[in-house]
Order: sequence, then structure tokens, then C-alpha cells
Amino acid sequence: MEGKNGRENIRDILKEKTWAVVGASANTQKFGYKVFKRLIREGYTVYPVNPNCKEIEGVQCYGSLKDLSEMPGAVSVIVPPKAGLGVLDEAAELGIKRLWFQPGAESGEIVGKAEKLGLQIIYGYCVLVELG
Repeated sequence: MEGKNGRENIRDILKEKTWAVVGASANTQKFGYKVFKRLIREGYTVYPVNPNCKEIEGVQCYGSLKDLSEMPGAVSVIVPPKAGLGVLDEAAELGIKRLWFQPGAESGEIVGKAEKLGLQIIYGYCVLVELG
């Protein structure tokens, strides 16, 4: 599996210019908000995904990856591992290959399933830290 600890994988995923943030939040204290805002500040096109949120600071929030008008090159996942398993299925179905599981969103089950689905995942690293 192309996975966790390759610096090359981190550099490659950060080259993707269109992202979805699954678990995006309007709560400024949550990492779902911080990652969403930071990616925007760094010049990425970012789609927030959260079925419990209509918008975040004027940006339409989507209920799932399937609802997006444009498929992202990468997905930041900031939901509990149980919900993350469903994100893997949806990404695989849509042909999205690169996912970044924020610390706490990953699990052994997610890593194994991503491998079986042929997805490239990064875990054990924080997007905020890696963006500098």
C-alpha cells in the first residue's frame, strides 16, 4: 500500500488543487473548520462535506462526496473511523484515489480496507502541520 509515511506521497497529494474536506465544520474550534480554511488560504479549491451543515462562511456544504459538482483530486477525512469506512467506499466508487486521514480519523480497519480498494491514504500526519 502506498500509505502512511512516504514524504513523497505527502508532496504528491499536496499538488492536488481540488480537495473535499469530509467532516468540515462551521465551528471555528474544530479541526474540520481549521483544515477547510487553511486549504482555502493556501489557494486550493475546497468543497466542505458534512450532511449536518448547509454552509460554512458562505460556502455551500455538501451531504456526501457523491453530491459534489466536481470530483476532487484529494479528500481530507476528519470524521471518526467508523464513518471513515463509508468515505472509503464512496471514494472508491467515484474513482477518487487519494485520501488523507487526519490523526484520530484512521484505524487499522481503514488502512486494510484502503489497501483492498487500491486507494492511496496518508495517516499519522496532520494537513495543517504539513502545509507549514
